[in-house]
Amino acid sequence: MTGVLGIVYRAISTHLTHQAGFTKPSAQTGAVTLIQHFGSAPNLNIHVHMIFLDGVYTGGSSSLPICFRPVTAPNRAELTRLTHTIAHRVGRYLERQGLMERDAGNIFLTQEAVDASDEDPSNQLLGSSITYRIALGPQQGRKVFTLQTLPDCESDSQFVSMVGDVSGFSLHAGVATKVNERTKLEHLCRYITRPAVSTKRLALTRNGRVRYELKTPWRKGTTHVIFEPLDFMYRMYGMPRAQEARERPYPGWFPWCLNQELT
Repeated sequence: MTGVLGIVYRAISTHLTHQAGFTKPSAQTGAVTLIQHFGSAPNLNIHVHMIFLDGVYTGGSSSLPICFRPVTAPNRAELTRLTHTIAHRVGRYLERQGLMERDAGNIFLTQEAVDASDEDPSNQLLGSSITYRIALGPQQGRKVFTLQTLPDCESDSQFVSMVGDVSGFSLHAGVATKVNERTKLEHLCRYITRPAVSTKRLALTRNGRVRYELKTPWRKGTTHVIFEPLDFMYRMYGMPRAQEARERPYPGWFPWCLNQELT
């Protein structure tokens, strides 16, 4: 995961640097990153949350003062190009690691990766969590039971316009905070550091099943997912351990600031 995280950070930081009119050696940006292992269902869904500076810092030497150069928010075309770059580089990285191979334009897992997956019985549980399927019991392999209590709704056009989506990779850049919006920044930080499950939205049904309320209803109107207790416990198997969830890389400008004792 460290290699993929480095690819994502370098692609975004290079984009910001070029948008500001500088080259990589002459300007630096920064980000706070958390690797999330879960989705809203809750299900296993490994993705990255990054709070990026909306610009770059230049200077810092004895002759040049430190100066922040802001950049404008990206449009959807820019996000799509950036997502395509990330997808292409991650694909090449996985090939070099021996995890993927290409054949006539198609991409497959290598036989070594498949064999390693088959040797570990826990991968069946992880696979069920990723695909929203029941892992154990008489309903094994079927889709998780859901409750639809709201009518279908169209996607938020503002949200969609700030998402790049290419070949299963998506990049969202629809949330920004200004310097004086400390409460909004705190809310954003709390969001990306939230635990896998909210106990306030967790309950038992009358027949003993686990009912979990989604924080945001899905577009089809789904508001809850229902699990058998044992299946819910195994679903938690794919969630990160507490120490893993607290890892917060500070790439880019921030380590330099810490080394210079800047705040």
